[in-house]
Amino acid sequence: MYLPKKDVLMSHVSGKAAMRIWHPCTQMKDHEKHPPVFIDRGQGIYLYDRQGKSYIDAISSWWVNLFGHANPRIAKAVTEQLTRLEHVIFAGCTHAPAEELAERLLAVVPEGLTRVFFADNGSCAVEAALKMSHAYWRNLGRPEKCKFIYLSNGYHGETAGALGVCGDRLYAAPFTPLVVPQIEVVGPECHACPLGLARESCAAECFGGMEAAIKAHADELSGVIIEPLVQCAGSFRMHPPAYLAKLRQATTAAGCHLIADEIAVGFGRTGTMFACQQAAITPDFMCLSKGITSGTLPLSVVLTGDAVFDAFYHDYHDDKAFLHSHSYTGNPLACAAACETLRIFEEDDVIIANRPKITHLQAAVRQRFAGHKHVSDIRSTGWITAVSLAADPAAGRPFDERDRTGFRIYREAIKRGAWLRNLGDMIYFMPPYVITLEEIDRLTDIALDAVEAVLG
Repeated sequence: MYLPKKDVLMSHVSGKAAMRIWHPCTQMKDHEKHPPVFIDRGQGIYLYDRQGKSYIDAISSWWVNLFGHANPRIAKAVTEQLTRLEHVIFAGCTHAPAEELAERLLAVVPEGLTRVFFADNGSCAVEAALKMSHAYWRNLGRPEKCKFIYLSNGYHGETAGALGVCGDRLYAAPFTPLVVPQIEVVGPECHACPLGLARESCAAECFGGMEAAIKAHADELSGVIIEPLVQCAGSFRMHPPAYLAKLRQATTAAGCHLIADEIAVGFGRTGTMFACQQAAITPDFMCLSKGITSGTLPLSVVLTGDAVFDAFYHDYHDDKAFLHSHSYTGNPLACAAACETLRIFEEDDVIIANRPKITHLQAAVRQRFAGHKHVSDIRSTGWITAVSLAADPAAGRPFDERDRTGFRIYREAIKRGAWLRNLGDMIYFMPPYVITLEEIDRLTDIALDAVEAVLG
């Protein structure tokens, strides 16, 4: 019988294992000065370290947690499922949690989405949607339709196919030789609109570039992929519903697909259940993940309609089946967590209940940061509010990258009890929905204190 050495058994207590784990989106050398925080447990909006210190989870643990850590309802649903079936191959099998989840999802997504394909994380959902889109055209005898348009500063995941439609240079550029080049189009810059228009009343006058690209590439274009309303990892660039409405019209007219990547913005983050609903559109594909299980277990889905599904419905020897799979596809535990998440949405009327909190969060951030000498912009969509910082906002002069201003603010916020992770020189707020108005005030106070500790 294998027994690990004593020093390995004790490493989780002493922290010796910290440098053996390669953490994501991290320069590991930083851990020499700033060791990773050992999180021992979570409860509601709080994370607790080994010493019992609490941290407000201001970013919902990378945007996944909706209803608080260790949510008793979701924990109970997963525990009960664990005693029945933890996992089973999903090729040739089905089970109650997956079937219930499919029905619950189809009841709340835009009308016309009728089929549910399961995966296990957001990047894989995007990969599946891209492959489905191209394979649809191939099955219809149009294999030349293999290109995709994406927005500059877009982010759709970090697998090879997803990186091909990722306009974020930080993630995509180092791996350019490994990915298939796609078609980049400059997206809306509503925070710096050259026409001076307010995003809320904008009719997407900037859509011309996208429209021209769609027409120019129509013969080879499989689809257009977009993060509806908010490009989260792309410095929280936000655009109006009118842009989505025009994009749906243009893709339909050109005979190509519209892929809505709602992985980050779905499940209420923009103020409606799904961002596409604000434009009253139905995409050809919708990718969902993150909040689908309220951050309990990894799960993602791709939703599409009958037209796409039917293009793959043939005798097997015709080689038109969608041969794409993951070992943990349709995991029963994850599906059970997702079903309970959707029950909470329904029973607690979450979208309506969230409205006063959304209003309070947006107002609290603006009250504290508007007019600050280093704040260049504050923008909000639903639960998502971002504060952009600069050395000289009036002159458009950013901070020197070597100063790592945002990172230093992030570290100061941790000292004060908030997990307020930066995105470059930008701080943002995307807390769990169970946060109270008083906790919103405390969080934004901590954020301002952290900014002033670094910038004065």
